Amino acid sequence: MRKRMCLIVLMLLLTGGCGWFAQDSGSEPEPAPVLLSADIALPQPAGGFVMVVCGEVVTADDIITAPIIERFRPFAGSTDPETFSRQARASVEQLVTSRLTNVLLCNQARRELGDKLDEGLGKAAEQEVRKFVASFGGDYARAEQALAQMDMDWAEFKDYQKKMILSQYYVSSKLPEASPVTYTMLVNEYNKVKGELYTEPAIITFRLIDVEVAKVRTSDAYESRLEAARRLARELMERIGAGEDFGELAQEYSHGHRRALGGLWNPVQPTSLARPYDILAAYCRDMEPGELAGPIEAGGHIFIMTLEDKRAEKVEPLEKVQKQLEAKIQLERRKRALDEFGKAIVEQAAVSRKAAFVEFCTKELYRRSLVSAK
Repeated sequence: MRKRMCLIVLMLLLTGGCGWFAQDSGSEPEPAPVLLSADIALPQPAGGFVMVVCGEVVTADDIITAPIIERFRPFAGSTDPETFSRQARASVEQLVTSRLTNVLLCNQARRELGDKLDEGLGKAAEQEVRKFVASFGGDYARAEQALAQMDMDWAEFKDYQKKMILSQYYVSSKLPEASPVTYTMLVNEYNKVKGELYTEPAIITFRLIDVEVAKVRTSDAYESRLEAARRLARELMERIGAGEDFGELAQEYSHGHRRALGGLWNPVQPTSLARPYDILAAYCRDMEPGELAGPIEAGGHIFIMTLEDKRAEKVEPLEKVQKQLEAKIQLERRKRALDEFGKAIVEQAAVSRKAAFVEFCTKELYRRSLVSAK
């Protein structure tokens, strides 16, 4: 998502014009820890514990919205404040960092790009509104209700979209130019991911008469259950060879869990068969659809199997997936670049007053979650 991408990229890009601080309503303001040259006049925050970033006031209401309350409400009702704080603090800190860094990023983009993009941003934001409504099947009322659940109206949604679009534009302009992807890179990446992304595994479909030795009854005191099971399997092989229906015999004589379906198994990967059925995979390799195998003894069972269908493993060739691999490699490069920026963001954002604001918002989340649970 756009918001998450903007979260991880920012303060390294900021080369001027922004300071920030936090304040309790009942205390004197502390000097602002200046991250960059503070040539913007910052208004004094009024009431509560707030942070001011590039002239924009960030309050607990901006952080503790309906979705996070909904997420933590069950937990708040079943634990104490200290445990809740330990579990929820990371999520709150992520939200705070996201809000602060997006403000900083948009401010810097404005400083460099000016207001020349306003008209284009407005049109792009309107397009995002149309997409959002379309995601609800064109139902404007449902879309508006979803916005309300996020504590937003349409004006705030458009403003949010403008900031996200502007942030993305600015971030893209700061990332290094994409270097060519060599053939060696493609081959190495292909070999690394082809098993997971570009391989269709072998599939077999079969019918099975599963004679479980422990469940076979014998009326001959001198015949063991194993001997009786072997005799039954030989008789069934003869009857199938004589033309009797395999499925009907499976319904009558099989002890397997697919008995009611005439012993028909759903298509499975040969490598996924668990013991004692894994022995069947070896037989299927040398069989063609319609052929019969058995009796096969394994783990207290005697199997008779007919192969219904099989599909060999299929691997997409490199030439067919080359463009996908190129896009994947470029995306991973971009992510690594953003992660490097993110490290600098974390280092610059780790100031004491931000930590206090996160702590305040975490306690506020606990309080509001308890209230909403009642």
